[in-house]
Amino acid sequence: ASGLNSGNYHTNGIPAGTELDVRLDAPLTSETAKVEDRFTATTVADLFNGDHLLIPAGSTVRGIVTSVSKAGRVERTGKLTLSFDRVTVKGQAYPLHGTVTQVLQSGGYRQDAGKIATGAGVGAILGGILGGWRGAMAGVLIGGGGVVAATEGQDVSLATGTVLRVRLDSPLTIK
Repeated sequence: ASGLNSGNYHTNGIPAGTELDVRLDAPLTSETAKVEDRFTATTVADLFNGDHLLIPAGSTVRGIVTSVSKAGRVERTGKLTLSFDRVTVKGQAYPLHGTVTQVLQSGGYRQDAGKIATGAGVGAILGGILGGWRGAMAGVLIGGGGVVAATEGQDVSLATGTVLRVRLDSPLTIK
C-alpha cells in the first residue's frame, strides 16, 4: 500500500485499474434483462489508500446493462454487457467508470476481510483476503468490455450474492 502517496495520487484518489469486488443485490439474467436496466451491488471489503478509508465495505455501486443477447436459435449463448457508473459512499454519490473483469463464486467469504489497499494486486487480494473464494464461477466467461457470457448455449444467470470483480476504467476521487 505504500508508494501510492508518492506525489502521483492524492490521498483521496483511487487510480484507474483498481479492482473492487461487489456482491449483486438482485439476480441478473440475459433471459429477462433489458438494455439500460439499472442494478445495484454492494462492496464486500474496505478500500483504503494508506490509512484513509475511501470506500467502506457495504457501499452501493450502481451498474447498467449496456447490451443483452438471449440464448436462442440465432445467438446460441446468452450474453450480458455490464458497466458501472456510480458509487455511493456515506450518502454521497460519485460518478465512476467500471467494467466487470471476473465473476466469482460466492460462499466462503471471510467477513473479517480487513483492508484492501488501492495499489494491491489481484493476486494479493485473492490470496490474503478472499481466502475462501473457489475462483471464477463455472459456466460463465468474461470477454472484453464487461461482456459476461454463458457457456454451453444457455442464458447467463447471476444469482443474488454473486460477486463481480469490477475494474475502474478511470481514476476516482472520494471526498
